Amino acid sequence: MKDLKQFDIPFVGLKEGSHLFTYQIGKKFFEDFQYEDFFDADIRIALEFVKKSTFFELLFTATGTVHIPCDSTGELFDQKIEATLPLLVRFGQELDDENEQVLILPHELYQLNVAQYIYELVVLGVPSKRIHPKVLDGTMESEALKRLRKLEVTKEKTADNADPRWDKLKDLIK
Repeated sequence: MKDLKQFDIPFVGLKEGSHLFTYQIGKKFFEDFQYEDFFDADIRIALEFVKKSTFFELLFTATGTVHIPCDSTGELFDQKIEATLPLLVRFGQELDDENEQVLILPHELYQLNVAQYIYELVVLGVPSKRIHPKVLDGTMESEALKRLRKLEVTKEKTADNADPRWDKLKDLIK
């Protein structure tokens, strides 16, 4: 995680008011967190950092795509990501990150690393059920589907291979 220094925000030298930080996130960012569910990523993070005299307001906005496998077919596709995360940062005696919306930093800190919040924003921004768009609109073509169509049982095939001992039961249905 030593490569995440670019996500340090030295807030001691910042003037009060609004500041904008932008980051471009790729696959390497998630490899640093040892997260291997994304085969690729192209995400832009905009962080609006509002410094006030006693606290900070942060608003993370993520837009982009991650290259992931479909849960139904296993085919890779680009999943769009659009997510936001508000965070309030206050100061106290010791670090307290139990509340997901309020972070309490010790008074002696002079910078904040936002990499963990960006990571959580993107990972939680991916839908829990990942379905390829072509599956949803019915245009999906894959090797697995082609093989399943070959093996599909049709009524004609079952009628030819029907066991004559069961014919009497068909009369009961009528």
